[in-house]
Amino acid sequence: MHKQNTDYKTYNYTERSFIDLSVIIVNYKSWDPLQQCLNSLQLKDYKKLNLEVIVVDNCSGDSKLEEFSKQNTDVLFIENKGNNGFANGCNVGAKFSSGKQLLFLNPDTIANEEALFQMLTYLQNNPNYGIVSCKQITSEGKEERYIRLFPSFTRLFGITRAIDRKFSKRYKELKETTNSVVFPDWVTGAVVCMSKEEFDSVGGWNEDYWMYYEDVDLCKKIVDKGLQVALLKEVSVIHDHGGASRINVVTSSLTKSEVLISSHIYINNHFTGLKKYVSQILLVIETIISKVFFGVLGIVFFFVPKLAVQRLLCRNMMLYYFQCLKRGSWLSKRSTNF
Repeated sequence: MHKQNTDYKTYNYTERSFIDLSVIIVNYKSWDPLQQCLNSLQLKDYKKLNLEVIVVDNCSGDSKLEEFSKQNTDVLFIENKGNNGFANGCNVGAKFSSGKQLLFLNPDTIANEEALFQMLTYLQNNPNYGIVSCKQITSEGKEERYIRLFPSFTRLFGITRAIDRKFSKRYKELKETTNSVVFPDWVTGAVVCMSKEEFDSVGGWNEDYWMYYEDVDLCKKIVDKGLQVALLKEVSVIHDHGGASRINVVTSSLTKSEVLISSHIYINNHFTGLKKYVSQILLVIETIISKVFFGVLGIVFFFVPKLAVQRLLCRNMMLYYFQCLKRGSWLSKRSTNF
């Protein structure tokens, strides 16, 4: 049982005990999808599990948090100190958790008790599983790909990734397996179930990342400990992508920038020796060439939304690389570790 951290403003806080699973959700202006997610986690409807649900709001700043908390009195709401990113929000939620097992869940997912119960059961019955996830499908029934391999020197760019997939023995094995449990290198942060003990042992989510790659990083730390990342193919949750990350041109360019920035951070954190330096240089060159080209098109065809995104993306990356040279760091200025 964890005492309230008075450094954060909370709503509906109560001391809890005998929790099977602490569900942690990070929200940023995703109120409608979040409500659907919370509806799928109604405590009164769950018979096999005793849940606690924790929502960390990354300072949406739209005055909806207090009102929303009154509509969902079984849920603990925490107001973060800023829009500090997914990793930081997850870590804040974990500090308030009471359960020995944690489930990190996206606000644009719709869960069900069977999926949560199966993930928890597999996690508890298999000490070699460091993380357990499940299949994700859209509300239209489309399955999200689950074969994910760690970034490497040969998987940095689209063409090399395509070649790697064609000839990779491991990729082929994962694709052709008929087992109900598969073991990809990593799973998305949308659905991550793990014990609080293992979570603490790897230092939680890495706040070097503001957005993207934090899930890859977490899985890498788990695998480096000699544990497995397991995905259950016979259970699923609904996951409809969209939410706050695709609100408008400015937001889209920001999130696309953070994908590239987080790629640099991951290389810096997990690549070694000559591969690290060559990878960084190649990624910088490829980014500058491609973004300048499409950025110029975005200036000429400013009325085309996708090209307008590329223009802003070009600007963002040039500013980022200037900052890297100035500070000697690959971190995003939005990272809490910046």
